Amino acid sequence: MTLSRQTAFAPISEILARQVLPRLHRAQRLPLRISCIGTARYDGLGDADGFDRSVVIGECPSPEDAMIFASRRIARDDVRIGSDDTLRFRPRIMIIQDSDKGLVLAGEVRAGIVLWQQPVASDAEARRVVTEASRLRGMAFTASGCGDAASARDLRYRASLLEARLVDPFWRETAAELLRLPQAA
Repeated sequence: MTLSRQTAFAPISEILARQVLPRLHRAQRLPLRISCIGTARYDGLGDADGFDRSVVIGECPSPEDAMIFASRRIARDDVRIGSDDTLRFRPRIMIIQDSDKGLVLAGEVRAGIVLWQQPVASDAEARRVVTEASRLRGMAFTASGCGDAASARDLRYRASLLEARLVDPFWRETAAELLRLPQAA
């Protein structure tokens, strides 16, 4: 009679490396902060008189919760700068960051929804995105110097949308998985 060796138990080092340490590392980067970049302007003034503004709207314990929280706030048109009723805010980009300021996920705000951006898949792709965003920001600087504030704002916005794909390498896989889920669409 031969006894077969059972491999039902994993070594403790494997459990630590695959399960415990990644969870601890992720926990150190929580909570996640949700912010919104947009354009603010006072009633009665035109869009050219607006100014760029970033507003922190909350914190969440997980990327999933942060996506839901941000999407609900946008759907309810519930992103405000302050208590001034004459100050209007037009949300343009939602940003989710970890406690180390690493980008977890970002998306464009359009028609009352957040269109979450697919993260870059590699460092090489990230370098291409940075190069293109830098080119757009240079064009925005030139437009601003020529007194064309509207074009400068549009170019900065386009650069920010590209940069929304520059998810921290720690979060890339998580962000890509979240965007594959049906409710993220």
